[in-house]
Amino acid sequence: MDQANILIIGGGVVGCATARAVSQRWQDVFLVEQFPRVGMATSSRNSGVIHSGIYYQKGSLKARHCVEGNRMMYEFCKKHNVPFRHSGKLVVAADAQEAADLEALKKKGETNGVQGLRIVGPEEILAREPHIRGVAALDVPSTGIVSSEDLVRTYARLAVDNGAHIVSRAKVTAMEPKRDTIRVSLRIGDNGDAQDETIEARCVINAAGLYADEVAAMLGNNSWKIYPLRGEYCEIRGPRTSLINGLVYPMPHRHGLTLGVHFTKTLWGTVLVGPTAIYVEGKDNYERGRLGIADFARGAKTLLPEIEESDLQLGYSGLRPKIVGPDAKDAHGDFVIQRDPKVPNAIQLVGIESPGLTSSPSIAEHAAQLAAEVLA
Repeated sequence: MDQANILIIGGGVVGCATARAVSQRWQDVFLVEQFPRVGMATSSRNSGVIHSGIYYQKGSLKARHCVEGNRMMYEFCKKHNVPFRHSGKLVVAADAQEAADLEALKKKGETNGVQGLRIVGPEEILAREPHIRGVAALDVPSTGIVSSEDLVRTYARLAVDNGAHIVSRAKVTAMEPKRDTIRVSLRIGDNGDAQDETIEARCVINAAGLYADEVAAMLGNNSWKIYPLRGEYCEIRGPRTSLINGLVYPMPHRHGLTLGVHFTKTLWGTVLVGPTAIYVEGKDNYERGRLGIADFARGAKTLLPEIEESDLQLGYSGLRPKIVGPDAKDAHGDFVIQRDPKVPNAIQLVGIESPGLTSSPSIAEHAAQLAAEVLA
C-alpha cells in the first residue's frame, strides 16, 4: 500500500495546478486521473479565455478567484512560456435595451476589483471590430486567451519536477476514512490488464470535475449533484477569419446559464463561435443531438450580420460541471472549495466550471492553504 501526504483526484486544469502548488511544499504528492492523459475533459474543451471577473456576484468565490487568477495567469504564462495573448475584449450591446445594462455590468466588475473598464460607442467598436454591429460595448482590457492544453501540461510537468507522481488511467473505486488518513482504492490500467491498488493519504483533494459529486459521495457527502451542461462550437477557417480580430461577447444571459455565444480569435488564427448551453444526460455526452450550423449562423448574425452558414463548420463541444440544475431560476452558482464537514482531511473542489480555467492558479493556492490545515 502506497503512503501519501496528499492525493489529488482529477487531472484537469485545477487538479494539475493544485498538484503543482502543493508539491512545492510537501513530498509524497500523488495525482490520479481516470483518462489516458491529463486535461482531456472540461479543461481542454472550452474557449481558452482568460476572464477578467466582471460577471460574478460580489463576495463570491468565482469573483475572488477569477480576479486573482487573471493576474496570476499572465505571470505564470510569461514565466513558463505558455502560449497566450493579452488582447482585451468587447462585450457588445446589440440594442438600446442591452446598452442600458452595460453600466450595471461595468459597476459589478469594478466592485470585484476589475480595472480599466470603460463603455465605448459604435465608432470604437467599428475601429476594433469593423464587422461587428452594436450600439455600445464594455471594453474589458484585462481579458485574454491561453492555450488550455499547454497550460494543463505545464502545470503537470512542474508538479512532476517537484516530485509529484501523476498516474493516468487510474479510477477511484472506493474511499474509506481512517483515524488520520483516507484509504483510497484504485483501478489502474485498461480493462484487460487493470490492477487494483490502494493509496493511504493524509489529505485527499477532490478535483474530479464532472465526477466530483460521485467522488464526494464515496465519503458519504451527498451535498451536490453535477448537471452536465454542454457547450457546442462552430469554427471559421480560411480568409473569413478576418471577420473577427479579437474577443467579442454579447451581453450575458440574465439567468446566469452562460456568457452567451461569443467570437474568439484563437491563438492559431481560426475563429470559434460558441459555446451554446444545453443540459444533457450523461457525463460523456459530447455529440448526441448536436445543433446544426444554421442554428449558429442565425444566432451569430445579431452581432456579425455578414456571417453565413457557408463560413462555418462544426467544431468540438465541451461539458461544464454545473451544480445548479435546469429547473433553477438562477443558474449562476458558485465554486465549492472547502474541507469536508464530516471527513475534515478531505478537501472538496466541486462545481468548478467557468471561470475555472482562469481561476486555476488562485484555486490551487486556496486548496494548498486548506491542505496546510489538514497536515499541520
